[in-house]
Amino acid sequence: MKKTLVQPPVAKKIPHQLQKHNDTRIDNYYWLKNRDNQEVIDYLNAENSYYEQMTEVTGKLENQIFEELKSRIKEEDESVPYLENNYFYQTKYFKGKEYPVYFRRKGSPDAKEEVIFDENKMAESFSFYQLKGIEISPNNRYAIYGEDTIGRRQYTLKIKDLETGNILPDTIENTTGSAIWANDNKTIFYTRKDSETLRAYRIYKHILGQNPKDDKLIYEEKDETFDVFVSKSKSDKYIYIASFSTLTTEYRFIEADKPDDEFKIFAKRKRGVEYNLMHRNNEFFILTNKDGATNFKLMQTNEGQTEMKYWKDIIAHRKDVMLDDVEVFSDFMVLQEKENGLNRLRVITENEDYYIKFDEETYTLYISYNPEMNSKKFRYVYNSMTTPSSVLEYDVVSKHTKVLKEQEIPGGFNKDNYESVRLWATARDGVKVPVSLVYKKGIKLNGKNPLLLYGYGSYGITVDPGFSSARLSLLDRGFIFAIAHIRGGEYLGRPWYEEGKLLKKKNTFFDFIDVSQFLIEQGYTSPENLFAMGGSAGGLLMGAVINYNPELYKAVVAQVPFVDVVTTMLDDTIPLTTGEYDEWGNPNDEKYYKYMKSYSPYDNVEAKAYPNLLVTTGLHDSQVQYWEPAKWVAKLRDLKTDENLLLLHTDMEVGHGGATGRYKSLKDRAREYAFLLRFVK
Repeated sequence: MKKTLVQPPVAKKIPHQLQKHNDTRIDNYYWLKNRDNQEVIDYLNAENSYYEQMTEVTGKLENQIFEELKSRIKEEDESVPYLENNYFYQTKYFKGKEYPVYFRRKGSPDAKEEVIFDENKMAESFSFYQLKGIEISPNNRYAIYGEDTIGRRQYTLKIKDLETGNILPDTIENTTGSAIWANDNKTIFYTRKDSETLRAYRIYKHILGQNPKDDKLIYEEKDETFDVFVSKSKSDKYIYIASFSTLTTEYRFIEADKPDDEFKIFAKRKRGVEYNLMHRNNEFFILTNKDGATNFKLMQTNEGQTEMKYWKDIIAHRKDVMLDDVEVFSDFMVLQEKENGLNRLRVITENEDYYIKFDEETYTLYISYNPEMNSKKFRYVYNSMTTPSSVLEYDVVSKHTKVLKEQEIPGGFNKDNYESVRLWATARDGVKVPVSLVYKKGIKLNGKNPLLLYGYGSYGITVDPGFSSARLSLLDRGFIFAIAHIRGGEYLGRPWYEEGKLLKKKNTFFDFIDVSQFLIEQGYTSPENLFAMGGSAGGLLMGAVINYNPELYKAVVAQVPFVDVVTTMLDDTIPLTTGEYDEWGNPNDEKYYKYMKSYSPYDNVEAKAYPNLLVTTGLHDSQVQYWEPAKWVAKLRDLKTDENLLLLHTDMEVGHGGATGRYKSLKDRAREYAFLLRFVK
């Protein structure tokens, strides 16, 4: 790219020594960590100004793409109503409005509408607004909900009287945004966060009308590697407190009719044993990896015998099948399983055990929200890279499937114009890595196709091959879109995750690189036409792969990237750090320190050529602090030897999830797409 007269900001260097295990690292940009320092804000604003100047040439394209994305959203839209406790609940979007309106109808989906919340009105005074965790009291009178107006995911709980429309004075700050009602309609259990680390660590009990200062502490999780949450059984009989880390779970429980009882342990924590509870009649079902069930199994025990020694296998562990989820009803249950990367639904009744069939080569499928225990039907969601999302309802009596809603794509979308396939790339250690692709029919495999490769590969999170109406703006311009299902996710089961974490983390990066080379070798693209994108831990992926093989990529988008791995994991005051030791390792242990340092993107920036790079972050990000991408960009500017574009865009009003509202978030996507398209020949 031609040298521009516009000069990028240059962050000043203030050497800061970081010492551990007789190793010294010099961080010249450590000073960017202080968001209260006006110099830091000035630098971020200077980077934003540089971004605006350098993207002025694509401004028209960005606006065009934004209008395209917006045009594919049905502006007047509504969800499928669901029944819960004699009310039908539904959300609606109205033309030109950013946020949904929440409705309910008593007794029938045709009854008179009652507005519960109009999120548009609630958000009017804020540049950032997020509503979370709406929970209706058992008598249907009160709604408790969480509000975040900054983006740090520190929610304030509020309570609305749905009969009068009044907001009660019971305001509880610094929570996770979720709360549970006991069956007396006045007792509420909620989770508070540590104000510095944002770790969810305390469960409190609040009585309606009581001053929150007088709320009783019910449970405090002392182990800093664990978080806690509170929930209620689908049967409404029990309230749970769950302590969880990456590898271990422990539940406590009381009867929801007896909120003043002491919580008792369901089964004591045992390192490496995870479990999740479902209750029906007089028994518990437990989804767990107990006894080395790597891909999980289903167990059962009676209410009075909850210790692990009483658990009995119902669905045994299978080496090649991952048991992802279980939905329990009064007369049947539904299992969500994954085999060879594809989800499937298994229905088990008193007399039958069978699978629902799906035909596409690569698709996404998951159990939807099913709150009614006594229903004879269940809902699930299906889509693929060429098929818009549908909400379906399966009747276990008639064995009939009904489509309740198909995602409507305004503007004449035709799925027959697109094709999706799944390929298998061979990684350097011989392992086959799956890749899902979608493109417009008729492309030629001549290496000239622009291809965007997306990846994540951490925490066992699977990036499923789902539909995106926004993605059409790339596909219709000749792009191939691909997802690399790399190790570190669970696309091929739990072992796939285990092979991409801790001291095997580099498998994640090498899988992505090897998939990239495979797609080039197979003629899908070339280094001049290959683009990459990833966010958060996927941003770490982007930083690592361009340190290893920058020559493979024309341009890269790193969204809220976790790139300063060693420094962050050594700082236990930063949100999420202590709970992540089982994912990345604890660098206070020298072997993990050395391994992390060997791949940490920030620590491994070198004087060499890098691809064109767009880096995004949010000033209030609570998961990946803004200073990680800011420091990374500053170091890249100082060391890189190329004249490729390097841009940092900091949204000064949002957190980790980016902008709220359905139109604001589209602007983020349009920004990224316009950046990529400027490099397509």
